[in-house]
Amino acid sequence: MNFLIVLSTSHPVRMAAIAAAIVCLPIGALAQTPPAAQRAAPAPTPAKPKSAPQAAGSETPAAQAPATQGLASVKTAGGDDVIARVGNANVSAEELRAYVGALGAQDQAALAKDPALLSQAVRMLLANRLVLQEVIAKKWDQQPNIAAQLDRVRENALTEIYLQSVSTPPAGFPSEEDLQKIYDANRGALLMPRQFQLAQIFIAAPKDADKVTEDKAKKNLDEILGKLKAPGADFATIARAAGESKDGGDLGWVAENQIRPEIKALVMGLAKSGVSEAIRLDDGWHILKLLDTKAAYTRTLPEVRDQLVQQIRSERAGAMRRAYLAELLKRNPPILNELALSNLLDSSRK
Repeated sequence: MNFLIVLSTSHPVRMAAIAAAIVCLPIGALAQTPPAAQRAAPAPTPAKPKSAPQAAGSETPAAQAPATQGLASVKTAGGDDVIARVGNANVSAEELRAYVGALGAQDQAALAKDPALLSQAVRMLLANRLVLQEVIAKKWDQQPNIAAQLDRVRENALTEIYLQSVSTPPAGFPSEEDLQKIYDANRGALLMPRQFQLAQIFIAAPKDADKVTEDKAKKNLDEILGKLKAPGADFATIARAAGESKDGGDLGWVAENQIRPEIKALVMGLAKSGVSEAIRLDDGWHILKLLDTKAAYTRTLPEVRDQLVQQIRSERAGAMRRAYLAELLKRNPPILNELALSNLLDSSRK
């Protein structure tokens, strides 16, 4: 997809979110070394090849074995499978399940669609553990300034966890009645604009390109337009031949308010399965096909239930937190040395 036809997109990079969620382990958990039973278990040693000659092209059993085979039967002290190991630290199946379970629904869906993301996230986790082992070996964390920072991190983490515990809404909140009332009051914000399923053929030709590049692009464009006008022309086949994706240039569904005005005007004039004339944008020529259209509609409560419940609970949790802190300060009024505070600010500006 060429993003110049779209005003904005919303395709989050799932790998970063998943890796961040898995890698950001509590300091205390990371600092723990594996139990003695785990550390004592050596990796299986590959068997020595037999002295008998082998046929040409054959490999020894050790060469055929995957690099992770040594972990196939390794268990933690609790009997759980070891998924990965680096240095003297193991990652158990239970530990990994817990972190995957803590991911959001979208991140879990991304993992289900592409399991390779989980493998990459585990590698990042192992890299972090190698760093931690080096930190501990050098006793870097015992330096006075580092220890002070760690104390502050721990205090902030404890405070945050406790505040979350006292500001969590009841399990049954919101009720079905409350949910329906909030949905009805916000129906206007739940309107989905008209959507278009578009396919595209793109010929690169930046406006600042030299004449040779421009002439080559124009020749390519004329050839493609000629093919599209031929009887029985198939847009997807021509798009693939022009270097578009295997999906035949299918851009998927694009909301009306995300399409650039000049492109939207072109699309609005197309009937279903209609193909546009070429339009020139800053990056080159675009030829569009309207595959389908979805009329604007208001999302139903079942469609937005999970998102709405999450938002309502989050707002209630914020209100509960503010109320708790206000009551705490009311019972324990703080006393501020305003003069010293003012002097501190003045000195920091100098």
